[in-house]
Amino acid sequence: METQSAQLEVRATESSDLDLVHASQNGDVEAFEQLVKRYDRKLLRIAQSVTRNREDSQDAVQETFLKVFQHLGEFREDSQFSTWLFRITVNQSLMKLRKQRWAQELSLDESFETDGNALPIKVTDWSPNPEQLYGVSEIRRILSKTLEALPPILRMVFVLRDIEELSIDQTAEILKVSRSAVKARLWRARLQLRERLNEYFSEKTESEQADCALTNMRQICDTTRLAFS
Repeated sequence: METQSAQLEVRATESSDLDLVHASQNGDVEAFEQLVKRYDRKLLRIAQSVTRNREDSQDAVQETFLKVFQHLGEFREDSQFSTWLFRITVNQSLMKLRKQRWAQELSLDESFETDGNALPIKVTDWSPNPEQLYGVSEIRRILSKTLEALPPILRMVFVLRDIEELSIDQTAEILKVSRSAVKARLWRARLQLRERLNEYFSEKTESEQADCALTNMRQICDTTRLAFS
C-alpha cells in the first residue's frame, strides 16, 4: 500500500508539474514562479551537496532556473520535469565547483569497481534512535560534517537517493550513469558515512550507534534537509 501510495503521489506531482510547465510555455509567469517555489529548496540542497559553498549553491540554483526558463520550450516530456531540472542543477553546480581554486576537475563518469559480491544483499535494520543520545542540533552538525567529507560523486548519489528520496532510475538519469553505478556509489557512500560517524559516538557502542544513525537516515534526513536549507 505504501509503495502504491508513493507511486500515485509521484504521478500527481508529474501531472501538476506538466500543467505548470505548459502554462509557463504559454507565457504564464505566475505558473513558472510556482515551479520555482516548489523546487528551490530542493535544488539548493542538491547544489550544496556538490559545491559545499552556500554562495556558489545559490548562484547555481539561480542560473538553473534562468536556463530552464530560457529553454523551457525544449523540454521534451520523455522524462519527468524534475529529472530534467535536477540534471541542469547538477551541471551548473559542477561548473561552480570546477571554478573553485581548491577543487580538482570532477567527472560524473568516474568509475568504481562494481563487484557484485561486494554489494550487500540488503541493509540491516537497526532500531535504536540516535536522537535519544544527541540533540537535534548535534545530529544536524554531525551529519552535515560527515556528508561534506564524502567525495562529491558519492555525496550527490547519497543526497539524491537517501535525502531527496529519488528512485534509482531517476538518479541514474540525472547523473547519466548506470543503475549498477548508482547502487555501487550509494553503497560506498553509506559505508564511508558509517565509518566517519564512528568518530562521533562513544567507543563502547560506537559501531552500533553509527549503524543506527545510517539506518534511520530517513528520519534524520528531515533534520539534514533543514541543515541544507
